[in-house]
Amino acid sequence: MGTDNFNTYGMTGRVLTPPELTAGHVHVWSIPLAVSPKELMSLRHILQPDERERAARFLRDRDRAHFVAARGMLREVLGAYLGSNPANVRFCYGAYGKPELAPEHESDLRFNLSHSGELALCAVTTGCSVGVDLERIRPDIEFESIALRFFSAQEVHAFSLLSDDVRPRAFFNCWTGKEAYIKAIGEGLSMPLDQFDVVFTPGEPAAIHRGREYPEGTQRWELTRLDVGREYAAALVVEGKGYRITHLHACTESASRRWE
Repeated sequence: MGTDNFNTYGMTGRVLTPPELTAGHVHVWSIPLAVSPKELMSLRHILQPDERERAARFLRDRDRAHFVAARGMLREVLGAYLGSNPANVRFCYGAYGKPELAPEHESDLRFNLSHSGELALCAVTTGCSVGVDLERIRPDIEFESIALRFFSAQEVHAFSLLSDDVRPRAFFNCWTGKEAYIKAIGEGLSMPLDQFDVVFTPGEPAAIHRGREYPEGTQRWELTRLDVGREYAAALVVEGKGYRITHLHACTESASRRWE
């Protein structure tokens, strides 16, 4: 996949005008989740009742605020592409919970959202499935035990050969690649993570290889690692080959809201 440079676009609090989204193109929005209390209230206001109910289930204030910010900004982004008030964006859900635009929008826009730490990523494209995953790199987790439980035999072997200094990023390269793939195909955790392989070693080109339980080849899917800063690992999976990626930074501080 080709990659364009980052550009910054004003988002919440003003009309967002994204660049043109053409066939064979993916826009990846990088969205900070640390917003002001005023902005958070504004974003909560555009959520639907079921989204507010989901937010209320979080026990920690920080987790609740990040969910509201991520979901609200997803609505801002999609509303801009659709030319619609973000509060009027409607979703439907696949068999395993993957959100899509409701049929009433009559749009071939496809999207996926992930958030971790203080950051969210939103991938938007047209006419093909897409999955994105983001994880904050934490060096204090038990990499070996998690890898043995969830990684394929080939991945476990590759991981065991790595030096300690590269293991944290390699682990999260693998994890985000797997998560982005199962999100792209819409099967969620119903698809066992150890039944397909991700090439994750730093310095090697990212790739997906399906195991014998899933005989269909990977020619339909392309995996790309996304560079979103040293603290995070991120991956994008798109149905098809040769897509061009444009990275977009979202500015989240309010001016005067003009969605009416």
